[in-house]
Amino acid sequence: MISRMATVGVHEAKTQLSKLLHRVAGGEEIVIARGGKPVAKLVSFARPQRQLGEDRGVFVVPDDFDDPLPDDVQRSFEQ
Repeated sequence: MISRMATVGVHEAKTQLSKLLHRVAGGEEIVIARGGKPVAKLVSFARPQRQLGEDRGVFVVPDDFDDPLPDDVQRSFEQ
């Protein structure tokens, strides 16, 4: 899941808190700004549910992953 992030001003945060909390519960992060400068971030307290396999295909383990390290790299670990 990719989290989205929006920025709102202090006034909007005060007047729209219930709506902002609903958005946060849906996975969005809300930055609260004063005078255009971020001062706080509203995030969900609950941990998001992880979906098994959601990152499938993002990284492929190379065929030579378990091959021995080159000699110069191996020596740098042994010093």
